[in-house]
Amino acid sequence: MSITDVSPFETESVSAELLEFRGRIREFAEEVVRPRALVNDQAPAEDFDWELVRAGHDLGLFRLVVPKEFGGLGYGVMGVAIMMEELAAVDAATALLFGSTMLGQVPVLLSNDPQLQSRFLPMFAGDEPVLACNAITEDVAGCDLLIPEYAGCAREVMTARRDGDHYVLNGRKRFINNAKVSTFGSVYATIEGVDPADGLTAFMVSFDSDGVQRGPVADKMGYRACLGSELLFHDVRVPAENVVGGEGAGVIINVAQMNMARATVAALSTGIARGAFELARNWCGERIQGGVPLYKHQFSARKLAEMASKVEASRLLYLDAAEVADNEIPVPAYKPAVAKLFADRIAIEVATEAMSLMGARGYIREFGMEKLVRESFGARIYEGTPEVLALAITESLYADDDDDF
Repeated sequence: MSITDVSPFETESVSAELLEFRGRIREFAEEVVRPRALVNDQAPAEDFDWELVRAGHDLGLFRLVVPKEFGGLGYGVMGVAIMMEELAAVDAATALLFGSTMLGQVPVLLSNDPQLQSRFLPMFAGDEPVLACNAITEDVAGCDLLIPEYAGCAREVMTARRDGDHYVLNGRKRFINNAKVSTFGSVYATIEGVDPADGLTAFMVSFDSDGVQRGPVADKMGYRACLGSELLFHDVRVPAENVVGGEGAGVIINVAQMNMARATVAALSTGIARGAFELARNWCGERIQGGVPLYKHQFSARKLAEMASKVEASRLLYLDAAEVADNEIPVPAYKPAVAKLFADRIAIEVATEAMSLMGARGYIREFGMEKLVRESFGARIYEGTPEVLALAITESLYADDDDDF
């Protein structure tokens, strides 16, 4: 029996239709993603697998959260989370590639703006794949932008200046997944002349606009099939109708966006852990030591049992967080942060233990384990480091207490 056969997916929050789709994603992961995962991982940083992207597009992986009225599948955050686990168990970079497009879609979904939704969402149901991204991180400013009392400390921030019925954007974004290949993105800038604590604003920006420049692709430790790069904006004119939620709504939009994404990144980490566990489980059944399979030895058996338990627990946490993200507006921070904090840790623990069980095979590229170890560390960064998550969790724990400090 595989850990994928012991599944808590039989819940009211996961429809029979979504369960069936999960099976199709797993088939896609095994038949399309797995044969090219190591090749893409070792390719030059600038290489991009459009054939893989088109196959995922045909399956519907770019329109999981898009409502059915706009040609999407309407599976919500739960659908994206399930996709992330299934793909990450085979290749975390492919999971991140498809999941990052959701980040670019979410502000449009949250806007409740019919004109924005009718312009940006139907394109994902077209014949050709369309990718999107979320651009908030800057060279020396990350979470400072999202904490009003720290916003004034952020340096070299991207700015937006009102000019008639347009805004003019100037600045640079860094470490943006999909930036090199996206059609558009949600881009955050601070309104000139407004207190930084109140000025962060979300814009939907088409990347074929004059003044948008895509920087070189980062040569990353992992997730190499998902291209990360800079975005530079020089006097980019964006229609005022592309503002999401009005001036100053950027913090609210991005925090909601981030809480939704944390559930899906927790699923990605769970998938990495599951993939590592499956490799170790298979090896421990094949490797004969002392006349018996490795799993018959008590020490190895204990490790396998603990690894399996961690994967199962992590899955339950991300499913709970995804259900909250789909059903509570605004999305509470607590459960997504808990799910991600736990999943990120167990991904590293399971991957490193699995590598140890596999011995030399765990350290050699062709067997795939060292890639899982590399990518287990990357998941800790996306959508909040452990330190940031700890702050979010603790603030939620004491939210109802008197704040005298």
